[in-house]
Amino acid sequence: MANKNTLVVLALAATALVLAGASHFMRRETAHVGLSSVSASAAPAKPADDANAPVIRFVKDPEMAPPLEVQDIVGKPVNKTNWDGRVVLVNFWATWCPPCREEIPELLELKRIYGDQLQVIGISEDEDPPAKVLKFAQRFGIYYPIVMATPELIASYGGVPALPTSYLIDTHGRVVQKHSGLYPIDSYHREIRALLGLPTDARIETFVDAGQVFLRNAANATELPGVDFKGLTADEKKRALHRMNAESCTCGCGLTLSQCRVNDTGCPTSKDLTAQVVKEVAHGVKAPQAPASTGANSIPQ
Repeated sequence: MANKNTLVVLALAATALVLAGASHFMRRETAHVGLSSVSASAAPAKPADDANAPVIRFVKDPEMAPPLEVQDIVGKPVNKTNWDGRVVLVNFWATWCPPCREEIPELLELKRIYGDQLQVIGISEDEDPPAKVLKFAQRFGIYYPIVMATPELIASYGGVPALPTSYLIDTHGRVVQKHSGLYPIDSYHREIRALLGLPTDARIETFVDAGQVFLRNAANATELPGVDFKGLTADEKKRALHRMNAESCTCGCGLTLSQCRVNDTGCPTSKDLTAQVVKEVAHGVKAPQAPASTGANSIPQ
């Protein structure tokens, strides 16, 4: 009897293991439904009608991506000539950045799923020599191109204040979104699929770039983070915004007041200075005059 009971217990245990394995497999498979094979779902994307659907946001009138014609860390040319028809992720990162390292497997997964329809380009801000970055890339299995950042390249994207930061470029070479910090891979899937014309469960909304993508476009902003324009007339608000786009923040960032508010919403200096501008405009105080230049190129008054 004991032997029969033992056999029954073993049989039940084996069945449970099989069912558990099947359940785990089904969960993994379900999680990737519609994502594991891009070519199998090549129908045009349809906007979701459900008001509760996830929302993805793209720039309304996107600008062309900055020029890029360099060599990667293994000496191969990297340029924009073969971007047409592909979605591109330009990813600013560094080997010493923990969130960047955490993001690498997800970027590799995206590349695996979308293949030639997605180009990922890593822009390394490491000060280490390229050979050391290459060794890191080989260790982590990174097979997409990696380019060493230069001040000019960083400046062409308007400065990159945080790592990782990724610029999403559509199939026409235009920058449609920027993501700073770790970004959910499901959201990347929705954005990439929408840009490729594949079905997505998300609603697409557009926005005017007022510094969210390219900081220089902060001049387009009609509102600024942490700035209260309440009480100003439309004309006064226009004058206040003009001053914030003309006057520099004194926190040491080298940006205008409006750019600093967009770039660093926690900056107490730009917060205080923009509040002072609003107060002065409301009370009719004229903007301070810039000191006259005394250099060789100054014009006599």
